[in-house]
Amino acid sequence: MKIALFPGSFDPITIAHVDILKRALPLFDKMVVGIGLNSSKQSYLSAEQRRDIVSDVFSDFKQVEVRLYEGLTVDFCRELHAQYMVRGIRSVGDFEYERAIAQINQTMMPEMETIFILSKPEYSAISSTIVRDILRNHGDVRKFVPEKALRHL
Repeated sequence: MKIALFPGSFDPITIAHVDILKRALPLFDKMVVGIGLNSSKQSYLSAEQRRDIVSDVFSDFKQVEVRLYEGLTVDFCRELHAQYMVRGIRSVGDFEYERAIAQINQTMMPEMETIFILSKPEYSAISSTIVRDILRNHGDVRKFVPEKALRHL
């Protein structure tokens, strides 16, 4: 069984995240959306809220499981028996950052491959950071988050 991890903070999930996952889905038997918990980061949404939102967004996809995790992402991959990690790339800056992490992960877990999926041009400016800023300032995020997420926000 081909298992892939799609890790991130998903604080909040965006339409760009959904697009990456949907495009990656046919490549794998199972995709786990791993919501990483980082105690040194100030989250906008609680871990439980993020899990509930992501679970709701992907409720129609039987191949998708949503899990919270702490610690190293490669350790979570081992726990899941995931052979692949999916990462979205919006820009050259994203690529350089993600390439370095993928190479370190490869050294730590040689049996795991990182798969980069390029963002569609219309989604390349969308990030959770920007959406969080809009939310904090009571702006309209309808164009940037999946419809199922809106009822949670």
